[in-house]
Amino acid sequence: MRMVMRIPSHRASRGVSFLNLVHKLVYLPAVLLSSIGASASITVLASSSSSEAAAASVRMSQSEPPLPPPMAKKVEHKMEMFGDVRVDNYYWLRNDSRSNPDVLSYLQQENAYTQFLMSGTKKFEDELYAEMRGRIKEDDISAPERQGPYYYYQRTLKGKEYVQHCRRLIPNFEAEAPLSVYDTMPTGPDAPSEHVILDENIKAQNHDYYSIGAFKVSPNNKLVAYTEDTKGNEIYTIHVIDAETGAPVGLPLVNATSYLAWAGDEALVYITMDETLRPDKAWLHKLETEQSCDSCLYHEKDDMFSLDLQASESKKFLFVGSKSKITRFSFYLDIAKLEDGLVVLTPRVNGINTFVSHRGNHFFIMRRSDKYFNSEVIACPLENTSETTVLLPHRESVKIQDIQLFSDHLVVYEREEGLPKVTIYHLPDVGQPLKSLHDGQAVNFLDPAYTVDQSESEFSSRILRFSYSSMKTPPSVYDYDMKTGISVLKKIETVLGGFEASNYVTERKWASASDGTQIPISIVYRKDLIKLDGSDPLLLYGYGSYEACMDPSFKASRLSLLDHGFIYATAHIRGGGEMGRQWYENGKLLKKKNTFTDFIACAEYLIEKKYCSKARLCIDGGSAGGLLIGAVLNMRPDLFKAAVAVVPFVDVLTTMLDPTIPLTTSEWEEWGDPRKEEFYFYMKSYSPVDNVKAQDYPTILVTAGLNDPRVMYSEPAKFVAKLRDMKTDKNIIMFKCEFGAGHSSKSGRFEKLQEDAFIYTFIMKALDVVPAQGSGLN
Repeated sequence: MRMVMRIPSHRASRGVSFLNLVHKLVYLPAVLLSSIGASASITVLASSSSSEAAAASVRMSQSEPPLPPPMAKKVEHKMEMFGDVRVDNYYWLRNDSRSNPDVLSYLQQENAYTQFLMSGTKKFEDELYAEMRGRIKEDDISAPERQGPYYYYQRTLKGKEYVQHCRRLIPNFEAEAPLSVYDTMPTGPDAPSEHVILDENIKAQNHDYYSIGAFKVSPNNKLVAYTEDTKGNEIYTIHVIDAETGAPVGLPLVNATSYLAWAGDEALVYITMDETLRPDKAWLHKLETEQSCDSCLYHEKDDMFSLDLQASESKKFLFVGSKSKITRFSFYLDIAKLEDGLVVLTPRVNGINTFVSHRGNHFFIMRRSDKYFNSEVIACPLENTSETTVLLPHRESVKIQDIQLFSDHLVVYEREEGLPKVTIYHLPDVGQPLKSLHDGQAVNFLDPAYTVDQSESEFSSRILRFSYSSMKTPPSVYDYDMKTGISVLKKIETVLGGFEASNYVTERKWASASDGTQIPISIVYRKDLIKLDGSDPLLLYGYGSYEACMDPSFKASRLSLLDHGFIYATAHIRGGGEMGRQWYENGKLLKKKNTFTDFIACAEYLIEKKYCSKARLCIDGGSAGGLLIGAVLNMRPDLFKAAVAVVPFVDVLTTMLDPTIPLTTSEWEEWGDPRKEEFYFYMKSYSPVDNVKAQDYPTILVTAGLNDPRVMYSEPAKFVAKLRDMKTDKNIIMFKCEFGAGHSSKSGRFEKLQEDAFIYTFIMKALDVVPAQGSGLN
């Protein structure tokens, strides 16, 4: 997705998981080195004119010589469609190979300019980073997960960026012994020793970027298959290793996605991409054979569809899905009968979306259509998939978001009034008829707004594991006994530095959109610091695309804003999925502008209710949320004091007219196909690059990633260049381009904190609230 956040699919859109991009030392022209010092590292920011540079230099240390803002050269590039001529003077900034010397030089100058502007508050930025890092328990483990005779978990080490993947034997393991919520992994001197399967810190030593997308243990626990990305471009290499010795098993599989699953103990199923990075082929690989010998299970030739892969909770079937933005159909692979290949389970029908799983002699299907837009749950016998039984009917007020199967239970993840719900239904014994389900058991949560995510659970047990957090509750892992209703906290993220959840207040408010629609807002602040008289600084976040739910969750580094007197708010605007499928439908295609006007309405509500004022309001969004930021800056630049647009999708029309760019064809059902006149002019009316105009803008930070496969670095670069050329104010625009990362920022956990510290320092500097310095950007 065009997003960073909780979308569990590879390249599903231009988005979900982002915060900042990578900061790397590159070659600088000698004139810049003489101004900022030869040890400077690369960052990107922009500004509007030499007068801005002069004003900025006054606000920086008087000993620093002024550094003029980079001014991108203009090279006229005309584009004509439907009699409409657009001129893009910065089209030359797109260089697909990322090797053009002029482009790289311009990005380096932007980074040097950013470095220069932020140098006056570097000491505070470093202190902020130290404060954030000081809250982390650096040596820790995740909540152990049982699989067969082992506990599996991740360990972090003091001073290390990445995790170790570990396991321990379960003492006196009995395969048939029932699990309990009170089970714990023994760690004392008499416990089985810890075994490190893979240390990411060692693997990452020779790479600026390192990320493992999937880590899968074989059913017999002897092997591990994992996917590895060393550039940030989301093109993965698959490795198989011996779980005990770490020795490689066969040769790596290249040019893959992060979709990976075991098909028994001796075979893997994985997915590769075409030249536009669209997941289009599913493969069966037998261990210790050449990749060239792998058999193609399915090739999706329709460029509006992409493949995904999941295993059933029962581990007896794999499911390959082919999806567009409105349609999804599924195949199954019987792991016991690999020779049969993929079999169609739900056929391709335009507008019908299905997700499937398995238990006993039935497939369970979550099905959505135009009629049943919030989904229903049905089941069908394995031997007759056309014979369906409705287990949970469609409801207009409740959206079924996901299902999770156990041997005796069905867990349904729902949404009602914008909040997640978890409901548990007892199932009849396998072999007994399935009927409509009633009287589900709800799991209760305390906070007024929160996040709940499912976790890996043992299919044959009655123990449901889930993770929970709110804006003031750190991520917490619970085991819940579905028979007794007892829940036990297994792990809560340790937050050091004197954190007390009781010092913070979370609220849920509703703003009225221009058409009367009520828009939920999640708010958090520290109660002993906030006056609620309009004088408090506030950071408002938004996304609003791809039906993604931006549920309120905890982030330890955000405490550095709250503890400096900020209010933080999330606007749950249309285009997201928080309030159900129609919430999404009313914020896409020819209704996309609702996303932007909803966000503006939330900002106006917060000002009206004295949470902040225009002079104290900052906004933030990334990827498709960066489109939101770009659009509202053009529409209402007077409403905001500062804005942060992270890897923003801002050149909407030009990108969506080019089918050679990754994600374009698959996203015509999200944004519209601008080859059609109605969509062309509608998209042009809000596309941020196409709507920059001669007006005053607030202080702005824009980021990009050179290797980003979802939002090409040239989009934010063009946006910055055009803003700098056309805006009429003297406020600063910064552009920070990371040369060693992609869409999701740097890969190390401390590196990500450094990026948070940079952004928060920028925001505080823009509001002139940097402690004991008082030298703002404005």
